[in-house]
Amino acid sequence: MASLCFVVVFMLWIVSGCAGRPLHDYSSQKPKQPLRTFRPYNIAHRGSNGELPEETAAAYMRAIEECADFIESDILATKDGELICMHDVTLDATTDVAEHKEFADRKRTYEVQWANVTGWFPVDFTLEEIKTLRAKQRFPFRDQQYNGKFQIITFDEFISIALNAPRVVGIYPEIKNPVFINKHWADGKKFEDKFVQMLKKYGYKGGYMLEDWLEKPIFIQSFAPTSLVYISKLIDSPKVFLTDDFSILTEDTKQTYDEITSDKYLDYIKDHVVGIGPWKDTIVPPLNRRLQAPTDLIAKAHARKLQVFSNIN
Repeated sequence: MASLCFVVVFMLWIVSGCAGRPLHDYSSQKPKQPLRTFRPYNIAHRGSNGELPEETAAAYMRAIEECADFIESDILATKDGELICMHDVTLDATTDVAEHKEFADRKRTYEVQWANVTGWFPVDFTLEEIKTLRAKQRFPFRDQQYNGKFQIITFDEFISIALNAPRVVGIYPEIKNPVFINKHWADGKKFEDKFVQMLKKYGYKGGYMLEDWLEKPIFIQSFAPTSLVYISKLIDSPKVFLTDDFSILTEDTKQTYDEITSDKYLDYIKDHVVGIGPWKDTIVPPLNRRLQAPTDLIAKAHARKLQVFSNIN
């Protein structure tokens, strides 16, 4: 019954077209079923994105219905300094921005992670403008019937979904493209500062498995190691260092995969994070559609008491 009420309330919220206003925080209601910490965590990557457009309220609610322990989101920023849930640095693949003639002149080409990228960038839109867009499925083989029905949600709204769930649900937000965003923000703003301020606003704090963390579980993730080191001074919540494919350089330090997974670097980063989040192909590499012998990455992480979080979709 509690799950049904949760869905009804949130569906009314979606239909009403909430523009960046989080719901009332019901997280103090007791008792709530606690997070199950005795087994590996089920982390809903961008929500239930195989069924519903990714990183929408509906996708996250569906993931909670399907027993996700954590809901995961990528956090980007708008022109006016608001934080939104969006995986790509452009709006092109997962929204209907191309259909909005009023935004035709916003298309730009910027350098992102050492390459030129062309498209519509959230940093060129205000939150009010972002809220006029509607989400769509990224891939044509996924269910298209929900295209155009859901707004882009804010970090506020994402957190509210977790806190208003009928049981304890953790969040797994990523500091996305911080180097790019910090280049485009004005007035001395820093993306990481705003990100941490939002978490503190909702009471996220505490080291892994401590009482405060168990009440509001969170892992903060990023591919940018300097961002993780920086926020380590601002918030004690557990952090995860994401590592990409073998050929991808880090966006902030321009380091290679071999450099950031070396014994020396893992010895350094372990003082700032509780785990790593490697791309699955760097754990068990594929070759000609066959899996090869596993690498030693997990063993190296575990030897340093680092957890391993891997995306398997």
